[in-house]
Amino acid sequence: MTQLSINTTQNVNINFTAASVGDRIFAQLLDILVMIAYVVVIGFFLDITGLTTTIEAMDDWSIMAVYGIIYSPIMFYTIVQESLWEGQTIGKRIMKTKVIKLDGYQAGFGDYLVRWLFRLVEVFIGNGIIGLITIIASQKNQRLGDMAAGTAVITLKNKVNINHTIIQDINSDYVPTYPLVIKLSDNDVRIIKETFETAITTRDYATIIKLREKVLSVTGIKNQSGNDQDFIRTLLKDYNYYTQNM
Repeated sequence: MTQLSINTTQNVNINFTAASVGDRIFAQLLDILVMIAYVVVIGFFLDITGLTTTIEAMDDWSIMAVYGIIYSPIMFYTIVQESLWEGQTIGKRIMKTKVIKLDGYQAGFGDYLVRWLFRLVEVFIGNGIIGLITIIASQKNQRLGDMAAGTAVITLKNKVNINHTIIQDINSDYVPTYPLVIKLSDNDVRIIKETFETAITTRDYATIIKLREKVLSVTGIKNQSGNDQDFIRTLLKDYNYYTQNM
């Protein structure tokens, strides 16, 4: 399987496994089944309630508008789910794949929007052949939308290994300081830990300061420690406390 070596803004190399073509195809097929199920259920509802007759009695523009609204969840399926579920759709969750940025951080709405816009070309034109060829030809298993957004789809089937790298020992009577730390994902905390440990080893205190500033801006945490190193250490312990007790 294709390995992705990502260099973060803190100059930390992180290795991910790109989702295989098969995983991506199956995830897409599962999403298509969900969309078909939606169409069938909505169509059945409109028929038994008599709304189909009412709608089709309207003028052509009104019919297009009403059906456009009713079936808009199909059109915006991927962008809405990926935005709400941090890079996953129902199909991706089942296949344990996820969209990430190539800098190792979580993709944002703008990235999902770019991928969605390109999907209109890749999937709906040529029945997905364009996207499939691009994924196969790409060194990072990217389709055109991924290349434009700077994203890739990875597999989470090795998630146990990821979690293992962020586990820390904490006492049973430990009292957490920063509850907002739960805004971070396992991947975020892994990057923070690896960056912090590297910076401590190399005495790169400037990176620790930048790391602290980045965490504060993302989570909204108010630093209650005057020492950056103590803050990061407490942050890591708090994350472990909350994830182990959820």
